Amino acid sequence: MTLTMALTIVAVLVVLALVAHSIWTARHAGPRRADGELPGHARVEPGLEGAAAAEPAVPSVEPDPAIEVLPELRVPPVGGRRLARIDPLIDAIVPLTLESPVSGDMVLAHMPPSRRAGTKPFHIEGLNVETGDWEAPAPGRRYNELQAGVQLANRSGALNEIEYSEFVQKVQAFAEAVGAMPDFPDMLEVAARARELDGFASPHDAQLSMVLRANSAAWSVGFIQQSAARQGFVPGSLPGRLVLPSPEPGAPPVLVLGFDPQAALAEDPAAAALRDVTLSLDVPQTPESAEPFAAWQEVARALATSMDGTLVDDRGWPITLQHFTGIAGDLKTLYAQLAQRDLTAGSAAARRLFS
Repeated sequence: MTLTMALTIVAVLVVLALVAHSIWTARHAGPRRADGELPGHARVEPGLEGAAAAEPAVPSVEPDPAIEVLPELRVPPVGGRRLARIDPLIDAIVPLTLESPVSGDMVLAHMPPSRRAGTKPFHIEGLNVETGDWEAPAPGRRYNELQAGVQLANRSGALNEIEYSEFVQKVQAFAEAVGAMPDFPDMLEVAARARELDGFASPHDAQLSMVLRANSAAWSVGFIQQSAARQGFVPGSLPGRLVLPSPEPGAPPVLVLGFDPQAALAEDPAAAALRDVTLSLDVPQTPESAEPFAAWQEVARALATSMDGTLVDDRGWPITLQHFTGIAGDLKTLYAQLAQRDLTAGSAAARRLFS
């Protein structure tokens, strides 16, 4: 073998070694990917306003080139019947007196096109002649009384005078159309009640979250979704949102796992490199009996182990067992205070107030 040939062979081997090293480096430098396909899931995150049909199952999340944003799935109440929504605990109520019963069809025909006053929702209900129950107006039924109620507070703050005036205008127009006589409560009294309720709600609005941060390699969208699916999470109603569904039909999710929605909408989500996700618990939305705090801890630890991550708070400090112990004591007090106000965590009124 000549010297030239030997040098050529050595040079080829060096090039091959460099190529192999580059491939190895690229693979290890890129985000961790899902190992196989995920089972299909419908998007099952419910809302507060009734139901719609289930979405078809979604196939594997990776290597799909994009993630489709599907409409929110809403689960119907047990028995399919909508329950009355107006609650004197959190609503300012306007009786609408009728001279004679009216049909549900007539009521529906004259309902305001938008049932919001600023940031506050309002509802109109009828007293069913046959059942004697308050309910959302429905075709084919008759009502001998009507009432409207506007929510006094939510996470946007207390109902203010401008919002109340908008509510009055919309209900007045509706009342004239159906031949009802409204009895509006005094604006100053309503505003005072709204401020008082908001003053209670604000310090009792516990939304817990922790960050799971990658220790070494970053994560792809598919890897996050696959790891979360093993803990029972399914796609939520928005990109970058996974939810652990409640066992209660129509209830909000127990936990939410969030990550950068831009990564979820990327042309190639498998190539997106994410280094942290947020695991959240909305305390007033879930009954204490469902033990959501225990689920929050258990899921966080399981994900930290399977994804090779570290749990940190919003300041980037590691979360220890002592943190969980302290939070558990505070939550016990919070649950008791909500119950004393008849706003038990997970109740319909609490879910509306803390939304």
